[in-house]
Amino acid sequence: MAQESKRAVFAALAANFAIAASKFTAAALTGSSAMLSEGIHSLVDTGNQVLLLVGMRQSRKRADAQHPFGYGKELYFWTLIAAVMIFAVGGGMSFYEGVIHLIDPRPIIDPTWNYIVIGAALLFEGTSWVVAYRQFRRSGARRGLIHAVHTSKDPTLITILLEDSAALIGLIVALAGVTLGTLLDNPLFDGAASILIGVLLAGVAVILAAESKGLLVGEAVEPETLAEIRRLIEADPAVDRAARLLTTYFGPHAILLNLDIRFHRGLALGEVTDAISRIEDNIRRSHPDVSRIFVEIEALSPERRGKGRQKATARSGEA
Repeated sequence: MAQESKRAVFAALAANFAIAASKFTAAALTGSSAMLSEGIHSLVDTGNQVLLLVGMRQSRKRADAQHPFGYGKELYFWTLIAAVMIFAVGGGMSFYEGVIHLIDPRPIIDPTWNYIVIGAALLFEGTSWVVAYRQFRRSGARRGLIHAVHTSKDPTLITILLEDSAALIGLIVALAGVTLGTLLDNPLFDGAASILIGVLLAGVAVILAAESKGLLVGEAVEPETLAEIRRLIEADPAVDRAARLLTTYFGPHAILLNLDIRFHRGLALGEVTDAISRIEDNIRRSHPDVSRIFVEIEALSPERRGKGRQKATARSGEA
C-alpha cells in the first residue's frame, strides 16, 4: 500500500509542476489575477508533494533506542507542515492577490491563453485525481468519501485527493472568473475568483490540519475493527473475556495493541502461553497492520500471575 501511495504522490507532483509553469505563463501573458492564484495554488501543491515524499522516506526508518515504536508519525508531521503551507502560502497569497485586483482592477488582455491552460490543467488534474481516488478506494475506503477521509490513517492519499479536488474546483472558479470578466468587461470577477480560490485553499488546509492533529495526538482503530479483534480473542477456548483493549496508530499501517485478557481459572502456565500465541497469530492474520501486541493476564493464581504476565509481555511484540 505504501508503494501505491508513492505512485499517487509522484503522479500529482509531475502534474502540478507542469501545470504551475503553464498557469504562471498564462497569467503573465493575460494579466489574469485568477490565473496567477491558480499558479500559486499549483506551485504550493508541488511543494507539498515533495514534503510528503520526505515524510514517507522518514517514516520508513527503523525503530531505535530513542524511538522504540519507529518513525511512522513522521508522515503525520510532514502532512501538518503541508497543511500550513496550503493555508499560509496558497490561501493567503491567493486571497491577497484577489483583494489587490479588486482595489486596482486590471482588464484581461487576451483570455485565449487562459482557456487553453485551464483546459489542459483540467485534463492533468483530473487524471491525477483519478489515480489518487483509485488508490484511495484500494486502501479500504468503502463507506463514502467524506467518511473515508475522516477515518483513513494514510495522510498521503488524503492530502493528494483533497488537493486534486480543490484544484479541480479552483480551475472551475478561475474559468468562471475569466469568462465573466471577459464577457461583461468587468475585471472584478477575475479578482473575486482569486479570493474564492484563496478561501477554498484555506478550507482544505484546515481539514488537513485537523486530521493530522488527530493522528499526531494518537487515534484508536475504528470501533468495528476493535469489536472484530475482541471477538477473535474471546473465541479462543482458553479465554473467559477480553477485559480491556487499547490501540493507537504509530503510522498508516502500524498499530499498537494492548490487551488485558481474563483466562479461565485452573489453566496451567503453558496453556496460557499457547493461548496467547494462538490469539496473536489470529489477530495478525486478520489484521496485518497490528504490528505490536502486548498482553496483560488476569485470573491466574497470585503466585503464577507475575510469571505469566512477564512471559506474555516478553514474547509479545513486533510482528
